[in-house]
Amino acid sequence: MGTTERADRFYADQVLDRLNPRMREFVNRQEMFFLATADRHGSCDNTFRAGPPGFLHVLDDATLAYPEYRGNGVHASLGNIEENPQVGILMVDFLQDRIGLHVNGTATSVPDDEMRRAHSWLPSDQVPGRRALVWVVITVEEAYIHCAKHIPHLQKVPARGQGRPWGTDDFKRKGGDFFGAASSAPERGPYLPPPRPDADAATWRAEAERVLARAEGCALGEGGGAGSEPTAGTAPFSGWFSRSASV
Repeated sequence: MGTTERADRFYADQVLDRLNPRMREFVNRQEMFFLATADRHGSCDNTFRAGPPGFLHVLDDATLAYPEYRGNGVHASLGNIEENPQVGILMVDFLQDRIGLHVNGTATSVPDDEMRRAHSWLPSDQVPGRRALVWVVITVEEAYIHCAKHIPHLQKVPARGQGRPWGTDDFKRKGGDFFGAASSAPERGPYLPPPRPDADAATWRAEAERVLARAEGCALGEGGGAGSEPTAGTAPFSGWFSRSASV
């Protein structure tokens, strides 16, 4: 793209390997950030985290930590971090300074009691649904600015209704089926979950045989197996859904 000189100048002047004082102050007043993760195969996920100001804590100039609240139970980010610790955080101040901060690094999950033994000053939130299930601790590798020129300037409006429904299981307060996904799901095909941890031996054996059959089919050119490398002439793995309930 012909921007090598400009990129080199940006890395030389703007990219730090830790948080300087102004970055730490910026982090301490944020109420939200975007989190990027990937699994061991490189499949990406991007999500949103929010909490009271300062819920993303600066432990020191090279370490951040945030609490994982109760969510949809999928734990996509935590699952990815278990397989691939590389994460990217983007904080954007839409209200005051209209600027952003990127933090890239490695993450690990830490039980709540262990975190509080190591950092007794961490607040204990009494709001239902805003209590830490676990903490994610991030070691900073890169910290750099996200420029202001395309960031919209927003304003807060007064809270309406009952406020934020932290931790609720109320279908409507969570957003309901806003995108109409439920009516489209039959076109996707049935979801075939793996056995649960408490399944009996026969169930696990049947699952192992099913996965093995798919892998053997892939090797013979009959389609991709979950997590396998497709050979020449085979179809790549296309996800965990099947249009045939018999698969």
